[in-house]
Amino acid sequence: MEISRRAPKPPQRPLTTTVQDSGTGRRQQPNKPSTPKASDALPLPLYLTNAVFFTLFFSVAYYLLHRWRDKIRNSTPLHLVTLPEIAAIVSLMASFIYLLGFFGIDFVQSFISRASHDAWDLDNHHNFLIDDEQDPRRTPPQQPQPAPPHPEPLISTLSSEEDEEIVKSVLVGKIASHSLESQLGDCKRAASIRREALQRITGRSVQGLPLEGFDYASILGQCCEMPIGYIQIPVGVAGPLLLDGFEYSVPMATTEGCLVASTNRGCKAIHVSGGATSTLLRDGMTRAPVVRFASAKRASELKFFVEDPVNFDTLSVVFNRSSRFARLQSIHCSLAGKNLYMRFTCSTGDAMGMNMVSKGVQNVLDFLQTNFPDMDVIGISGNFCSDKKPAAVNWIEGRGKSVVCEAIIKEEVVKKVLKTNVAALVELNMLKNLAGSAVAGALGGFNAHASNIVSAIFIATGQDPAQNIESSHCITMIEAINDGKDLHVSVTMPSIEVGTIGGGTQLASQSACLNLLGVKGASKESPGSNSRLLATIVAGAVLAGELSLMSAIAAGQLVRSHMKYNRSSRDVTKISS
Repeated sequence: MEISRRAPKPPQRPLTTTVQDSGTGRRQQPNKPSTPKASDALPLPLYLTNAVFFTLFFSVAYYLLHRWRDKIRNSTPLHLVTLPEIAAIVSLMASFIYLLGFFGIDFVQSFISRASHDAWDLDNHHNFLIDDEQDPRRTPPQQPQPAPPHPEPLISTLSSEEDEEIVKSVLVGKIASHSLESQLGDCKRAASIRREALQRITGRSVQGLPLEGFDYASILGQCCEMPIGYIQIPVGVAGPLLLDGFEYSVPMATTEGCLVASTNRGCKAIHVSGGATSTLLRDGMTRAPVVRFASAKRASELKFFVEDPVNFDTLSVVFNRSSRFARLQSIHCSLAGKNLYMRFTCSTGDAMGMNMVSKGVQNVLDFLQTNFPDMDVIGISGNFCSDKKPAAVNWIEGRGKSVVCEAIIKEEVVKKVLKTNVAALVELNMLKNLAGSAVAGALGGFNAHASNIVSAIFIATGQDPAQNIESSHCITMIEAINDGKDLHVSVTMPSIEVGTIGGGTQLASQSACLNLLGVKGASKESPGSNSRLLATIVAGAVLAGELSLMSAIAAGQLVRSHMKYNRSSRDVTKISS
């Protein structure tokens, strides 16, 4: 029988014996070696010692207070003490020190016990088990815990001994992992070697992460550094979305069941009701550097200079040198002490435009440095832009594309397609999207789930997923019209940040999704029209998603729908086994 996983220690421990009672024939428990205690050093039992020192402490304290009161009444100096008073002071200090230490005895005892008794010493337990093996009343030993499952085996993807040598060089630090592409000249081979080195360093397999079937050269220097594979995200399609007289099949990359189905139902309701219409309100990307001066007065002088219409034309010429598509629209300044934040807004064609506007801002800062040599540029971005963060400035002033999209849904469509009624939708929107969001202190979140649709389309079309934060700013309005029979629904989205060129839009899968929408690449006839159309499609899809989800909640179908479309019916335990 396996008693312990560790070998017994050398025989320096006290032997344990089993004593048999001659009268009853029953064996008694062996005597365990006593553990030393901190209280063993006291001359009296612990409870008596405590009582003595408690009594001594309060007695001498009362005596000294009584004596000092008499001295104060008799105008006797307090530093003149008698022999009894000296003894009382010493007793007070001694009892105080003891009581202070008394509260730490248990704490000290825990360390003494731990030091004197090795928790891993199972020799006594070993003897008890051996002595009790013949006892029929003994408790059967516990079964050993099963060993944790072994990690998945590391499967190598290397194709040659030369690659094996490169992996070893990466492991010992002779070759930097980030420089494999430049040294090998083969991006896929570099990803394979980096992947193998990572598996050996971590001891963890990445077998489920695909490596084959991807063009790693297409992401070099622009999309992702140090790749080891790619993620598979399913892409569904919702629609057709009838928007401004045209039909669009909307690609959505998501792992949330029911999302595409729900958006598709909203598209159907819009389509059979005559479609939706959209209006582009603004189109301008922003960047806001922060500069500092020695005084607030000097910072305000730059503010007045930049915002002066007389100087705007000059600044526009300097700014527009950065690109043939960049066109400066406005500069809005905000002062915080001696720090100045300048929010530049410009059109960027079909690109999302962050790099474009940043280059233009740098040109202007270099130009301003000649007239304001004492200007200290703290950062090209001072968060007054504001990028990838919820901010009121985006909600109020807009960023990227500002779009409003609306539709009128017929009463019979509300009942037959959306399975609810007009009054219920109006009331739910007021209490949930408007009042509920206000109670929550929402910033741009006066909607049901705009970010769901925005994120899915962003991932499918190669947009920056992090910009979903401000791009999902949306207020959903639902009102009854035509004497309460029909429904007017709208979404207003002030900061949709999208582009059809640059970044992830040039990847094969994302480019295919853009092509499905008819907005692939840059428009040669009308620069910027493709990105503006994409923004309106995003708003139209959000309108469909809002309409469907609000209807599901009003009809009490939300949980039922998610249990049907967002839960697997397969026996996962059988699959894993």
